[in-house]
Amino acid sequence: MSSESLLVGRATARAPGVCGELVQGMLGGVYYLVTCPIDFFSRVTVDLYVNTSGENATRVDAPEDCAKTACAVAQTLARSGRDDLEARVSVGNPIPRSKGMGSSSADLAAAITATGLALGVDLGPETVAEIALAVEPTDGVMVPGLAMFDHREGRIKDSIGPPPPMEIVALDFGGTVDTLEFNRTDRSDLWRAIDGETTEALELVKAGVEHCEPALIGRGATISAWAGQRILPKPMLPAVADFAESIGAVGVNVGHSGTIIGVLLDARPRRGKSAFRQAREAFPEAEMVHHFRLLGGGVQTVEAQPVDVGRSGF
Repeated sequence: MSSESLLVGRATARAPGVCGELVQGMLGGVYYLVTCPIDFFSRVTVDLYVNTSGENATRVDAPEDCAKTACAVAQTLARSGRDDLEARVSVGNPIPRSKGMGSSSADLAAAITATGLALGVDLGPETVAEIALAVEPTDGVMVPGLAMFDHREGRIKDSIGPPPPMEIVALDFGGTVDTLEFNRTDRSDLWRAIDGETTEALELVKAGVEHCEPALIGRGATISAWAGQRILPKPMLPAVADFAESIGAVGVNVGHSGTIIGVLLDARPRRGKSAFRQAREAFPEAEMVHHFRLLGGGVQTVEAQPVDVGRSGF
């Protein structure tokens, strides 16, 4: 921003990443996933300025590796009718990229929400999802609870409900997946071929949420994980599934378009830390081992200071 720019609003929001998905499939020709939000967050701050230098184009100053985040902020400002504003964006995001952990989705959801808050508008999940999907296919982390979400076109954005108490030990054995490239490839025939498994998995997960029963969610996620081997195989899934069974976990889940594998635990016995240590010992070759809590989705406001932003088109 130039020295002549006047700060008119500032906001910070944070959005959760994910440990893959609990279920992924197709329903009536529409792609969907069931979110698996975790306590691993992207935190984005947006400062808004009125540019008094005479330049007409909206400009977004963002970190070099956050082009999609900058695009989301610019689109949010354009939708608000505030092309007279410029933005400075800062991003704090420890979530590994290209692993199926929703790093970009968390950035987009947090940035869009923070831009709205800096404008004095609390954007709802529907609007946040719509703007994010205009940038790229995205996870449904902006939807409260666990969500059934069309990550390509947004035709499904349904909250299933709050998750029961669950923990996840997440393992990654290396490699990356370009989500954009993955979603460009037509795999619809493969997804239709596993429709029976994914439909069963979806019903189990919904029942697990309704009855607050982690074991049902674990069964559904495991079915979807194995079905997903025909879409994007995980060579270590058999070993991780055996490990999960040996420690009494309720199941496993995967990043269907990523590399991450999760061991799903009922949190009530409080065995997450022990399972994390056991996983590190059992899989010394793993590049990453994490211990997470399963959360409900939704973007959280950290700070909001809309100073004087005037009109908004929302």
